[in-house]
Amino acid sequence: MDANSMQQGLKMLRYSSFCYSNFNPSLFSPTSSSLAASFGFSDTGLRSSKRASGGGGHLLCKTRVSAKHTTTSAYGRHEHVLVEEAPEVMEVGPSFEILPGQAFPLGVSEVENGVNFAIFSQHATAISLCLDLPSREKYDTLDGAMSEFKLDPNVNRTGDIWHICFKDLPRSNVLYGYRIDGPQDWHQGHRFDSSIVLIDPYAKFIEGRRFFGDTSKKLSEFLGTYNFDTRPFDWGDNYARPSMPEKDLVIYEMNVRAFTMDESSGLDPDIRGSYLGVIEKIPHLLELGINVVELLPVFEFDEMEFQRRPNPRDHMINTWGYSTMNFFAPMSRYASAGGGPINASWEFKTMVKALHDAGIEVILDVVYNHTNEADDEYPYTTSFRGIDNKVYYMLDPNNNAQLLNFSGCGNTFNCNHPVVMELILDSLRYWATEYHVDGFRFDLASVLCRGTDGSPLNAPPLVKAVAKDAVLSRCKIIAEPWDCGGLYLVGSFPNWDRWAEWNGKYRDDVRRFIKGDCGLKGSFATCISGSADLYKVNKRKPYHSINFVIAHDGFTLRDLVSYNFKKNEANGEAGRDGSNDNYSWNCGCEGETTDADIKALRSRQMKNYHLALMISQGIPMMLMGDEYGHTRFGNNNSYGHDTAINHFQWTQLENRREDIFRFFSKVIEFRRTHKAFRHENFLSKNDVTWHEDNWSNYESKFLAFTLHDSTGGDIYLAFNVHDFFVQVAIPSPPQNKRWFRVVDTNLKSPNDFVPDGVPGIRGTYNVAPYSSILLEAKL
Repeated sequence: MDANSMQQGLKMLRYSSFCYSNFNPSLFSPTSSSLAASFGFSDTGLRSSKRASGGGGHLLCKTRVSAKHTTTSAYGRHEHVLVEEAPEVMEVGPSFEILPGQAFPLGVSEVENGVNFAIFSQHATAISLCLDLPSREKYDTLDGAMSEFKLDPNVNRTGDIWHICFKDLPRSNVLYGYRIDGPQDWHQGHRFDSSIVLIDPYAKFIEGRRFFGDTSKKLSEFLGTYNFDTRPFDWGDNYARPSMPEKDLVIYEMNVRAFTMDESSGLDPDIRGSYLGVIEKIPHLLELGINVVELLPVFEFDEMEFQRRPNPRDHMINTWGYSTMNFFAPMSRYASAGGGPINASWEFKTMVKALHDAGIEVILDVVYNHTNEADDEYPYTTSFRGIDNKVYYMLDPNNNAQLLNFSGCGNTFNCNHPVVMELILDSLRYWATEYHVDGFRFDLASVLCRGTDGSPLNAPPLVKAVAKDAVLSRCKIIAEPWDCGGLYLVGSFPNWDRWAEWNGKYRDDVRRFIKGDCGLKGSFATCISGSADLYKVNKRKPYHSINFVIAHDGFTLRDLVSYNFKKNEANGEAGRDGSNDNYSWNCGCEGETTDADIKALRSRQMKNYHLALMISQGIPMMLMGDEYGHTRFGNNNSYGHDTAINHFQWTQLENRREDIFRFFSKVIEFRRTHKAFRHENFLSKNDVTWHEDNWSNYESKFLAFTLHDSTGGDIYLAFNVHDFFVQVAIPSPPQNKRWFRVVDTNLKSPNDFVPDGVPGIRGTYNVAPYSSILLEAKL
């Protein structure tokens, strides 16, 4: 069956609401019938209405008792996973009436006849549904037996979808997973192992350990669960999404746990590091002035994955979360007080609602380029690998069907396979509708531009589908336009005039200019005016450039001006991890120092970077903690440290509130109240005057320009990154206006930013070394 037929069949059947036990062939038109045939439907399976148990009464099923140990897989490789002891057959009560079930929707759904389970696997030969019924009090381990129900492929399979329906099954507190068997042909790409209970890819909640980083539960098992008992979340009668224009956004990249986990947050220990903790700190976000939070991954992940076997990183805890286990379930250990997955879902919605009520949008950093299941040497099989590895992952047919690794994390999700693409789209729609998120930033998005064999595509189906999808049409969509396989697409990411991009060229050129590299003046001017060289194509706009100097991976802003070299030894890889191309400058001393002159220079440089970012056309993004000068002590890849290295230090914020925080918040406010920095279209000659007649001077490190305003409120800016003063001629202000100095980063707070401006600016201004100024024309 070709991929197009499969995709059409999936779409046709997606919204079917009838059970196949009541299937009527006449409902299909000739076209539908041909699609059904191409999809591999069986008349026997569709028409069957007999119970899977073969009759009434009790159901005979297998029960397996859980155990933890390491085993050798059918492929002769060591699988470091949780496995189960040998099965025994027993009679289980109470009995359930079993129906064949229906193929759609995938996952668990409440249907007229009961609770339906449906899962895709094209290559499986046997599937059993495993249930752990209510009355459990412990959720960190599978204590006791799981009831196992073997699906009959002649009854419980429609095409490549396996399904079963239970009458009178509890509507909540049921844990479930699947055992799946299939061909044992490693070289064909199969990795089936029926000893593992697998997570449903469409599970909406994941149950596992309840407390983040609990080392006593590092080998916790994870299973799906569902909840049809809880009332719908009340978004409120007066609730409205902010729905801000892209050109007005100011993004704050942050980590939910790290934001409030430190004791200095002053929060109750039960809500530190949680979704509810974020709510408590909304006043800080408002005072800073940002209007979008971009949350590091909040899909379920196993923060203890590095500690499942001895290895150089087994002291680390995954705090960033770029290791997705499931694409629908909110991270359950971000719930308050170990509340579990259902509470996590509720509290996530509460957080989104509170942020929206405060006028702050929510963008999720999503990881569809790979999963937590690692590589073929040390796999961590929890779901996709055991369900249908050949479908869900890109494989190398020339290397024994080994996993291709364009993500740098051991595997690459097969995003443009029709089934996988539909899974991703369903996930995105679910977060947009169920959780009301406002947009998505796609990690290593160039992976989404690769075909099933890993080759680059000019018009990748998934990227186009996201751009054109009706549900996602209101969402902001942002690509990180590169991957670890060298597919660098900054400025050329397939976009359909919808996708914005993390502008890595902006980051590099702005870093290099501000630190004083030669030959960057022209590139710096291009960056701050909207990167027209990259984005002035078709109907793209300046706001399709996400401008940033700092992001979660790499140096913090303070470390950018304090370290020439990364200090990553604590990561367990002898300092080999993390980028070596940081374009940083330590200002004269490596790391911490007591030298007053160096500290003053570092402060100026941090303010210079922030000013450049906030006056640039496009969307600015800053990193959590930079507003007070957070340091990771030179670690530029701190993903595995659940400590003060990553945690927001609220005491330091208070200590620096009247200096760097004040400057940062005032500059953001100035941007949001002046349209000159937020043009809808690229700058024309009427919008800007460059005070420069020597662009080709390689040694020049000074740039000055005026942004014009139709009302006469012009703004003059100058950046001097020479190590000497530059006396610059100030152009005449518009008629009947005077120049007022708003910013001079060479001056100490509060004179570094004066909101009303300081008058008396004459024909020249002496711009200090490594400093910048901003003048505003006013009456």
